[in-house]
Amino acid sequence: MFDIFKSRLEISGILTTVTALRISQGRSTEPIGSDLPVVKDSLGKPLIPGSSFKGALRSRLESFLRGILGSDRKLVANPAIEEEWSLTKGEIDALKKQHTNDATLTAAIVAETDLASQLFGSPWLSSKFQVRDLTVLPDTWFGQYQERDGVSIDRDTETAADGKLYDFQVVPAGTPFVFKAVVENAEDWELGLLMIGLHQFESEMIPLGGGCSRGLGVVKLKLDEMIWVKPENPQDLIDYLKNLVDGQLQAYVKTSGEIATLKNSWSQKTLEKLTQLAAREATHA
Repeated sequence: MFDIFKSRLEISGILTTVTALRISQGRSTEPIGSDLPVVKDSLGKPLIPGSSFKGALRSRLESFLRGILGSDRKLVANPAIEEEWSLTKGEIDALKKQHTNDATLTAAIVAETDLASQLFGSPWLSSKFQVRDLTVLPDTWFGQYQERDGVSIDRDTETAADGKLYDFQVVPAGTPFVFKAVVENAEDWELGLLMIGLHQFESEMIPLGGGCSRGLGVVKLKLDEMIWVKPENPQDLIDYLKNLVDGQLQAYVKTSGEIATLKNSWSQKTLEKLTQLAAREATHA
């Protein structure tokens, strides 16, 4: 899948907290400080793990796919339960026996892999989408953590349960984080699926972290730049490598109009694929 360079999309932007954010690193063992501190980098600044962003994005897209295609594990798998993966170990072993050639084996495995895993990866397939840990925008952070109180309620008395008072740390609203992601060798429909998911973050539709039911974790993504590279021939790739070494990538940076056109084109490919799959599933029902 990655043996030949086909394309590369680099996306960068700013993810800003609309409400306070709490991504906990677990209960603190420190004698003083918050009971539930947030995840921090080595300098003590807040951090949004790339896995948290990717997981929330994948979960939302899988919910859309299930709504369109149903629960067929070959189309929409459940990554949390091994028995509901699109390919079990036994099925992979059977494919290996059928295909001794590596290229045909890879093609067979991809064909049997659910849609989300083809983009985000699985135990048997590498991810095409890579997102960095989101670090706070430099020169905007001055240690302004907030502490909030929480309490467990006794269901019988409907009052605070004895010994259940705790506090937790949050990152305040208005905190900007740097977003950077890369997608390599993705099909147009996979890029469209990603654009649909990112639009959910742009529209404040996907919360992050804990406490979402109480209003925490609302974020807004603003994409600032897209670098799109898709060589049409060997010389195009040679030119790209030369520009990459020279640090001259401006030719690959897309304007806002070009970005809108690419998003629309990719998303259209996704919708066409989902329409075809939904029609096929309907005929088999």
